[in-house]
Amino acid sequence: MSRLNRRRERIDRGIKARAGDVFALCSWREMLYLLAPRLIPVVGFLGLPLVLDDYWQRVLLSVAVFALLAISWDILAQSGMVSLGQSLFFGLGAYCSGILNHYFGWHPLAALPVSALLGGLMSTLLLLPVLRLRGIYFSMVTLIIPLMLVRIVEATKIFGGTEGLSGIAPLPSKWVELYLIVIVLLAALFGFRRMLDSDYGLVLKGIKDNDRSVINAGINIYRFKTQALFIASSIGALAGAFMTHVYMFVGMPVFALDYSILPIAAAVVGGPGTLAGAALGAVILVPLSEVLRGIGGLRIVFYGLFLAVFIVGLPEGIFHYVERKYHQFERWVEVE
Repeated sequence: MSRLNRRRERIDRGIKARAGDVFALCSWREMLYLLAPRLIPVVGFLGLPLVLDDYWQRVLLSVAVFALLAISWDILAQSGMVSLGQSLFFGLGAYCSGILNHYFGWHPLAALPVSALLGGLMSTLLLLPVLRLRGIYFSMVTLIIPLMLVRIVEATKIFGGTEGLSGIAPLPSKWVELYLIVIVLLAALFGFRRMLDSDYGLVLKGIKDNDRSVINAGINIYRFKTQALFIASSIGALAGAFMTHVYMFVGMPVFALDYSILPIAAAVVGGPGTLAGAALGAVILVPLSEVLRGIGGLRIVFYGLFLAVFIVGLPEGIFHYVERKYHQFERWVEVE
């Protein structure tokens, strides 16, 4: 039969409809079909440290850190708050952990969770007065505050001023570093995806889509936005606290724009709204930036072209595209 008399037909896999909520499995193939997208990142992140050399293990650390920042940005975006200042969360967490270790002698493993909570709390208190702002106005404030904090540290010379705090205690070993951040990333990825799929996440998405309707339903949206802000900023603060003990230094560079721009790019390229897309974007962009480092200033040009191609050619993001293809198959059918 000639292809002129046929066309492609796209069909959803039946297991997707059967197993959406109840997970009614009929065979090992269906179990594998459902588990594969979840097992691949787990096996990949847990197995990669064993086969990579020292340099690429450091790149993997950066991937995990920027993936956490991208997840943090995605949680805020799903709550109707578009942030341009993930460096605020990263920097406050980094300084909190550095101060606890440098001045008070806290062990890194004790300083990390406390710094995450303290950084999240301070970020929430700083942004609490502007939660009622919408769109670009909220984004502008999140961008300005880290720049202000840099100038305050520089002018007052507190916490080492422009020199920063050095001699921060490292984590016990490189394997603790690697697997600690990987396990935190996997826990955040799967845990917060479950949160956004719950009724609580439905309210957050409703605030993003139509906050007036949510208010009319008798729900205090500012309480939910405050909670989402604390959760997201705590994740970013944990990433900053972790990197403080990796570099054994904390200073003004922790408020650099790189910690704001790259997480946004990762979430956009990977696919906003899924958290997994944000992590996927970090897996792609961070190694790409390392590969392009050798070409100097041209790295920004190639990096920008890469982002432009994905934003224009695949605006939904890589994860949404792959997910749709995974849940569908095509076949040729006869045209009558």
